[in-house]
Amino acid sequence: MPPGVYGMQDVWEREDRQQITMEFLLPTGIYLNFPVACSDTISTIKKMVWKNARNEPLFSALSDPDAYVFTCINMTAEREELEDEQRRLCDVRLFLPILRLVAREGDRVEKLITTQISLLIGKGHHEFESQKNHEVNEFRTKMRIFCEEHAQVRQMLPWEPWMEFNFPCDLEPCCVVAQSGKSRSVKKILVNVKFEGSEETFVLQQDPQDLPMLLKRNALRKKSTVFRAAKQEKPEDYTLQVNGRWEFIYGEYPLCQFKYIFTCLHGGITPHLTMVHHSVIIKYQEEQGGLSNQMSRTRAPSKPPPLPLKRQNTSSLWSIHEPFYIYLLQGSRVNADEGMKLVVQAGLFHGSELLCKVVISNEVSVCSEPVWDQKLVFDIGVSDLPRMSRLCFALYGVIEKTKKRPTKKKNKRADCPLAWVNTMVFDYKDQLKTGEFSLSTWPSVPDDKGDLLNPMGTVEKNPNIDSTAGLLIRFPNIRPHPLYYPPIEKLNELGMNGEKVVTTKEEMVGLLRKWPELPAIHALELLDYSFPDPHVRSFTIRCLRNLRDDELFQYLLQLVQVLKYESYLDCDLTCFLLKRALANKKIGHFLFWHLRSEMHVPSVSLRFGLILEAYCRGSIFHIKSLMKQNEALNKMKALNDFVKSGSQKATRIQTTEDMKVCIKQDTYMEALSDVVSPLNPSIVLCELCTDKCKFMDSKMKPLWLMYKNKYDHVGIIFKNGDDLRQDMLTLQMIQLMDVLWKTEGLDLRMLPYGCLSTGNKTGLIEVVKNSDTIANIQRNNSNSAATAAFNKDALLNWLKSKNPGDKLDQAIEEFTLSCAGYCVATYVLGIGDRHSDNIMIRETGQLFHIDFGHFLGNFKSKFGINRERVPFILTYDFVHVIQEGRTNNSEKFERFRECCEQAYKILCRNGTLFVNLFALMKAAGLPELSSSKDIHGWNFSLE
Repeated sequence: MPPGVYGMQDVWEREDRQQITMEFLLPTGIYLNFPVACSDTISTIKKMVWKNARNEPLFSALSDPDAYVFTCINMTAEREELEDEQRRLCDVRLFLPILRLVAREGDRVEKLITTQISLLIGKGHHEFESQKNHEVNEFRTKMRIFCEEHAQVRQMLPWEPWMEFNFPCDLEPCCVVAQSGKSRSVKKILVNVKFEGSEETFVLQQDPQDLPMLLKRNALRKKSTVFRAAKQEKPEDYTLQVNGRWEFIYGEYPLCQFKYIFTCLHGGITPHLTMVHHSVIIKYQEEQGGLSNQMSRTRAPSKPPPLPLKRQNTSSLWSIHEPFYIYLLQGSRVNADEGMKLVVQAGLFHGSELLCKVVISNEVSVCSEPVWDQKLVFDIGVSDLPRMSRLCFALYGVIEKTKKRPTKKKNKRADCPLAWVNTMVFDYKDQLKTGEFSLSTWPSVPDDKGDLLNPMGTVEKNPNIDSTAGLLIRFPNIRPHPLYYPPIEKLNELGMNGEKVVTTKEEMVGLLRKWPELPAIHALELLDYSFPDPHVRSFTIRCLRNLRDDELFQYLLQLVQVLKYESYLDCDLTCFLLKRALANKKIGHFLFWHLRSEMHVPSVSLRFGLILEAYCRGSIFHIKSLMKQNEALNKMKALNDFVKSGSQKATRIQTTEDMKVCIKQDTYMEALSDVVSPLNPSIVLCELCTDKCKFMDSKMKPLWLMYKNKYDHVGIIFKNGDDLRQDMLTLQMIQLMDVLWKTEGLDLRMLPYGCLSTGNKTGLIEVVKNSDTIANIQRNNSNSAATAAFNKDALLNWLKSKNPGDKLDQAIEEFTLSCAGYCVATYVLGIGDRHSDNIMIRETGQLFHIDFGHFLGNFKSKFGINRERVPFILTYDFVHVIQEGRTNNSEKFERFRECCEQAYKILCRNGTLFVNLFALMKAAGLPELSSSKDIHGWNFSLE
């Protein structure tokens, strides 16, 4: 084939494409060729094929169209069956404009679901099957049964408990509600209520401490009075829905504890609710159950797995009194300078603990396939190996003259780290490994620690086999029959000549089982990679089971990250997360996106892909919503690429107009409308307001998209090219601080806006309405841009203009409280790069920070000079607002200082929680949080 560019990638990336000439191969051997619109669905194209085929020979030999399915070669050069015929041609992204029609085989519903799951998680089921890995296959089977059983149990629930799964209540902490109730005890609230299917509304006066049942009873009484209904309806048959959202008000909680109503109270807004009859909820439940039942019916009843063969001629590991050893055979695809010698370092670890002295191989000359053929003996007996022993390798090159260096210290240092790889000593069935293993390595990243071995790293092999070095090792057959690590239940049965022995291990595990459960904030620490023992990790999960759903949600980000420390696919943490995700749709939604956002990372793509597949199997009804979100994100990325390209060739005005024209295309409007917000699954992004959409000026040209809902406007920012994980972590910590403060009755009016990483350097940020940066306010209220930052009255004057009359006092109160909260939060988290462009304020007075590119004390410097010399950010214009523009108003400032002090003391009492959460995030690989030193150097602020 002559050199050139093949395939259709450039065709699908062009936004001006309208039609394309397609070739079709029919089962009868007939060839068709005609143009189709890129926006046509596969279903529409199939009808066109049938219409054209009527005029061709052998048409009568064709069966019904539903008996056939199109196959193609996609952009990843894989054969794909297009089972989902509602997809558009432009979204399929063919490698060549050829579709082949073949007879449909197997169960259509099952294949359709499998295809949708593959598209959704970004990993085809054939990739799992091609592993030919018994652990993968057993895990998939077990998790599918586990998740589908939970789904069936869920569908059998009465409608009210089912509501708790599908629409969990969004609540404020009790204490802050109690404090709010005291300060507003005499003030009633007005609630606007309408009934489903009716536009007639009633305004009801309620006490903030009233329960939803009382509000429903009053609404029915009002309806009965107005319409003179003869039939008496029961309030138990209704539930309250927030207008325009998938959010409901129910349960034994006071009205003011619901976050929506709490926010309305503080904003002076009337809550708008709808009375929904339980029959509507039951119908929705039946629709979801129909999908799951359809899947259950179409699935062939699988035979129970055969009983495992009884282990015969096996030995306990503890009966072997020999040193542990392996054979290092050879390397492959090694790329290093010819002047070096290649060396392999091997170490046995249990978590972070080195079990014995590191073993170093002989030096061999550099070549593509170096041969060692060497026995590596470790200074530890086979009987002393812990169950979770991990064998870590490092491949590095040394310069030949290294030996001539006089100091022993320098002889130990590696001159050029090349690669590392880890593998478990026991397999997932407790058997000591035997035989040859080909380990594809991970490239080493030189750092200042000088550590070649990476025990914290994954035990997965690098899937990019062709582009990475490999090591071939052999585990010996120490005995002619398999050796197993003894189950803990049988430890007391072991002994010489049948005598019973009691071991330290047995005693410790026995104590662990009797141990009282730890509080979650302390138990979380045991999920670190330093504690790999399965009994310790099982105990930790037992402690975490007591977490309420809202508490679990607070720690979900960290729990997903520590999955990377698990040595085997089937573990207690995976089962725990799946079980809770299948019992609470909100947790399931964010578990999906936390996993999906890292599917591009080779070291976790297999594990995360399998968990995502299992979740989807247990939430068939959720797939459609998630696919719609995924499709919208793909269109946003394409739109952002279009803007980046256009902004280099045209003016901003022209590029903005071109962007709006692009959005108005049917394919874009369909994909970007009526989609559940990934930032908040209770919000639906209904109608895209094209005229209000724009892109921002920063380097990556983020998209600013505005949506119009029936009762509200919602804005989101799409970023492509910036890593949002650090922002997401910082905002999680700020939200946790807000919860801790509110739990102790301190509401500092924090605003931890939504932020979600959805993929490789892509994600979404919530637009905070009616807000502006301090810098813009200063510029717009000053005569000169040069002196804008020194205008102390600009901020106060802006608040006065937005809050006339009596509203100003409340706005200054909001400013004072939120300023205190963010001063403490940014100090404790060591957030750097604070300036007037990344501090914002709402028209109501709430101050909040954005853009958290530097934290844990990593402040910016230039030419060796720190740009930030004080860790506690409080500018004079902020003080001017707090003191209401009067220099002698020390009473107001004293209250601000007391709020700061109280907030800081609360955080200090919970310092362990923050340290533990940051420690668990080491697995995320954030640049400013990669080791324990980053945390230990920072946590002084909580001492």
